[in-house]
Amino acid sequence: MSHNPPSTPLLDQVKSPEDLRRLSERDMRQLADELRAEVIDAVSVTGGHLGAGLGVVELTVALHRVFDTPRDKIIWDVGHQCYPHKILTGRRDRIRTIRQGEGLSGFTKRKESEYDPFGAGHSSTSISAGLGMAVARDLKEEDFKVVCIIGDGAMSAGMAYEAMNNAGHLGSRLVVILNDNDMSIAPPSGAMSNYLARLVSGQTYLSLRDAAKQLTKRLPLADMIHEKARRTEEYARGFWTGGTLFEELGFYYVGPVDGHNLSHLLPVLRNVRDAQGGPILLHVVTRKGKGYAPAEASADKYHGVSKFDVVTGQQAKGKSNAPSYTKVFATSLVNEAREDDRIVAITAAMPAGTGLDLFESEFPDRTFDVGIAEQHAVTFAAGLAAEGMKPFVAIYSTFMQRAYDQVVHDVDLQQLPVRLALDRAGLVGADGPTHAGAFDIAYLSCLPNMVVMAAGDEAELRSMVRTAVAYEEGPIAFRYPRGEGMGVEMPERGEIFEIGRGRIVREGSKVAIVSLGGRLPDSLAAADVLERAGLSTTVADARFAKPIDADLLLRLARSHEVLVTVEEGSEGGFGSRVLGLLANAGRMEEGLKVRTLTFPDRYIDHDKPELMYRLAGLDKDAIVARVFQALGREVPEEALRA
Repeated sequence: MSHNPPSTPLLDQVKSPEDLRRLSERDMRQLADELRAEVIDAVSVTGGHLGAGLGVVELTVALHRVFDTPRDKIIWDVGHQCYPHKILTGRRDRIRTIRQGEGLSGFTKRKESEYDPFGAGHSSTSISAGLGMAVARDLKEEDFKVVCIIGDGAMSAGMAYEAMNNAGHLGSRLVVILNDNDMSIAPPSGAMSNYLARLVSGQTYLSLRDAAKQLTKRLPLADMIHEKARRTEEYARGFWTGGTLFEELGFYYVGPVDGHNLSHLLPVLRNVRDAQGGPILLHVVTRKGKGYAPAEASADKYHGVSKFDVVTGQQAKGKSNAPSYTKVFATSLVNEAREDDRIVAITAAMPAGTGLDLFESEFPDRTFDVGIAEQHAVTFAAGLAAEGMKPFVAIYSTFMQRAYDQVVHDVDLQQLPVRLALDRAGLVGADGPTHAGAFDIAYLSCLPNMVVMAAGDEAELRSMVRTAVAYEEGPIAFRYPRGEGMGVEMPERGEIFEIGRGRIVREGSKVAIVSLGGRLPDSLAAADVLERAGLSTTVADARFAKPIDADLLLRLARSHEVLVTVEEGSEGGFGSRVLGLLANAGRMEEGLKVRTLTFPDRYIDHDKPELMYRLAGLDKDAIVARVFQALGREVPEEALRA
């Protein structure tokens, strides 16, 4: 995919926002065009999030032009759209390392730059964080601006409204920019819309507005007059702009403004910057993928991309004969739903990411996309389960963390048969620690009524879907990794597992490796190395983190000298439960050598998945080394070469 890099004479002069602010305002249009070309070129080399960044190029230029960054704080919600921001804030020389090992993060990251005042990765956090910064500023009697940029999709999460409600109550000086890239609230109305936005954001209008409010408060029947005036003003402006909702939350609404027209954006942003008083919401309408035809035509396919050809837009795809775990889950659920009309599927704004778009195409009336609202998704599922339906809630492991209280109180406490399908279990490569599924084994296995499964291969996942359909005694969760399966033979339909029973994959006599989930291939590869080194090795697939297979584990403990557990999760998960079982059974005093392999007690930065697992000490070589360490022996040379 060779191509000529774009010509960027103006962008070449910008090493920091301070350089940008030295340029003429007439140059901003050209600078934005060059910045867009640079983003497209960079992402074509590395892959990553493309469409969201292209949609905010002009907004990014305007923000750094108008605000005094990094003294003023710019907080990007989620962070998918931060590539142009990174280029303008001294990181252009590393932009082609984004999401690569030891390179830039694909999201904002505090440790990476002073221009990233708050880290992102999950949605709808920016207003809460920004409000905290604004209140801290006021308490310390400092003077800087706080600007939060949040997309319309992120406004489907309740946390955004909780923060706005609190900000309106406190009256803190804060700017929230609603980046409306789906025209989901109100489209701009051309020149009239821009004129109104400039008018109502101006200091003259704001002063008159406040003076009128103060006057009405001093008149007879002040409360009634003030309320009628407020409602009349809001109705008039709401008629043009749709801002009444935000006014009710205590924000002064401005917009909508064309987010790609710098002659509109810049003066409105200056007015908003200089306004005194409480929080302001500026409604900016943008187009995802703006300026790159393939991304404009297919926003969903160009949200996150692999490497691609800039000219054609053709994305490079890895070759694999094995289906992805996500697709195996989706097709398995579709097959089961054909047999059982009580099965319904729920996603939190990720129908394609979770594979539920396949389910929706066949069962549209039984598919529910609730938006970025994981808490609601889980309790919604609890209500469905309470009335006899069989809800499957498909959410990435890392995002299920957002609904933990609902899992505990609304599902587990009531012993409702909600099925939790946890995609992206384990390490996820380029998305890094914000998206890693590191904690679900621990945070679910501690719940009294919860059953927790982990798929060792794609055939096991198919059976876990069927097992979840059949299980009606309470909640059940099953986790599976990102990416392709092992290429094992797939059954037409999965089997129904006995709850809490694992399986022996290969039999040995000296060393027992008990794998939970996606580390099964490395466990088998480690067993091959150990066999060649003269250590007869059993490999078991635990299948269940809870309830654990006590009979299987105690049998392995009695018949082997070393027992090693391997899991793609944090401490406090499967290995901890195994240790508790063996200690309570008195096996630890009988000379059994037990080792647990988990993620280390730290976050692991983005890289290629195989390198991340090596760094985490969960690959084949780490398993082999732990066995020899347990035996008090050095790893032999031939084992290292295997």
